[in-house]
Amino acid sequence: MNKIVNKVKNGLMGELNFPGDKSVSHRSVMLSALGASPVRIVNFLNAEDTLSTAKIMGQLGAKIEFVGDTELIVTGNGLHGLNAPTAILDAGNSGTTLRLLMGLLSGANIAAEFTGDASLSKRPMKRIITPLSTMGANIESTDGKLPIRIKKSEGLKGVTYEMPMASAQLKSALLLAGLFANGKTTVIEPAVSRDHTERMLAAFGASILRGENSVTIEPAKELIAPENILVPSDISSAAYFMVAALIIPNSDVILKDIGVNPTRTGIIDVLKKMGGNIELNNKRTVCGEEIADIRVRSSKLSGVTFGKEIMGRLIDEIPIIAVAAAFADGKTVVKDAGELRVKETDRIKAIATSFNKLAKGMIEETENGFVVTGKLPINFAAADSFNDHRIAMSLAILGAAAKGVEIENSESVNISYPGFYDTLEKF
Repeated sequence: MNKIVNKVKNGLMGELNFPGDKSVSHRSVMLSALGASPVRIVNFLNAEDTLSTAKIMGQLGAKIEFVGDTELIVTGNGLHGLNAPTAILDAGNSGTTLRLLMGLLSGANIAAEFTGDASLSKRPMKRIITPLSTMGANIESTDGKLPIRIKKSEGLKGVTYEMPMASAQLKSALLLAGLFANGKTTVIEPAVSRDHTERMLAAFGASILRGENSVTIEPAKELIAPENILVPSDISSAAYFMVAALIIPNSDVILKDIGVNPTRTGIIDVLKKMGGNIELNNKRTVCGEEIADIRVRSSKLSGVTFGKEIMGRLIDEIPIIAVAAAFADGKTVVKDAGELRVKETDRIKAIATSFNKLAKGMIEETENGFVVTGKLPINFAAADSFNDHRIAMSLAILGAAAKGVEIENSESVNISYPGFYDTLEKF
């Protein structure tokens, strides 16, 4: 389906609310299903990826009851109460669902087979399979890709694993496996990645020891589920309107109740370095996660260079940072972003291909990143999202700040932000 997004004629004004954080929504359902008492999850992200997780946890024996669109009650059968599924588990498009559950089911010694959509079937899983196999997991795959079969094993042993890249999904898979292992499991990161899993595990009573670049988990006998979990609003969803407010003249907007976990705020750091007028107000902590209202005003931006020192804190926001760079003076250089090659699509190639449809020569692709030349003429054009939700939303903001855009495969936004176009069309 194609979607035409028109130029926003006036600035963004007022207050905006956003859906629940995707990362926290996934983890809240998984861990609640390992408790033995009901957990009410509020502000759950009701989108395709997170619904894949909820469906699978139901197949594994948890009771999943929706109370409206963004609230649900999850009741598990205890840490060792998961059931072997009677059907293949479909992770859809969700790499988070697949990778985290590979660790969880390997640890729980639950035999299962995973499948997914065409995009997920191309994504590499050896980075998860290798360390889990070192722990003793019995996993079969098709050259490290779907379909993947978790088979019964003799149980896992704790290991110390030094990750080759900063990856919250890999770290989380190993920590979830470590819940069930014989002995403690330590994960060492080359750089900080998002830490929602270790925060939530600690909230459920797991023994977590955090170092500067390491996390250690002790095997658990049980998890104690809280009565309620409030999911903060997703900074990755808010990022599109953060950038829109910066680059569309006469904007002054407040983004409400946004999760500002320090492992997720790389987008704010980069935009401020570019000259963005961004304020964090009303900061507080809810359910172990920092939340704030973010005020953003139109700003004059300049190009910057960034790479591995911050990549783990903003990898999902790279496409929308490229939009900000398109309106900045000078060049913006993105380095050490090779992980983008193996997302829902090759995001480096997708950014270069699609953005250059609107402004020829805007994006110069490199092996592990790209260079954006700012302030080039941007025209109306049709451009493909490559069925990638983050490319689709970034194209929409690029067009809204320029002369409009026709987005091919625009429905991909439903993966993480089903109401995105409705929010944008308010302006």
